[in-house]
Amino acid sequence: MRWTVLDSPIGEFSVATDGRAICGTHFTRVADAVDEPADDLAAQVIEELRAYFAGDLTAFTVPVSVPRGSEFERAVWREMTTIPYGETLTYGDVARRLGDASAARAVGVACNRNPVPVVVPCHRIVGAGGKLVGFGGGLDRKVKLLELEAGVALRHAWSPSG
Repeated sequence: MRWTVLDSPIGEFSVATDGRAICGTHFTRVADAVDEPADDLAAQVIEELRAYFAGDLTAFTVPVSVPRGSEFERAVWREMTTIPYGETLTYGDVARRLGDASAARAVGVACNRNPVPVVVPCHRIVGAGGKLVGFGGGLDRKVKLLELEAGVALRHAWSPSG
């Protein structure tokens, strides 16, 4: 696994690739991260992240591989990827979608354990009533990510081309 770091609007952001897929992200510079992508996949990931942070990309296309996590956590992470760009769901909404309305807290734990935040958009999950609660990268980063996506979504919705 190789780490590459990029500067972003939410600070230094590290990305891990294994040559086949992205397998981790981190909200700070990881100790052995390099500034230049080590291979074509890492370059694609960095390019997509830069486009995302610039508001030019609303869906990642890079392959993601997460070799760990319980069956429930992996289900939560898959569900995260279905939340449309610029929208949010509550922990309870995700629990209901997974068939267990009482599992909102477990959804929160799975969000906290998401190994690929931003690409697997745990920031799109909020507390009951839309409250901003919990985020591994800190609530300030969650707010920035949600504001970025909301602004881009509004521009797309209100643009003359639809």
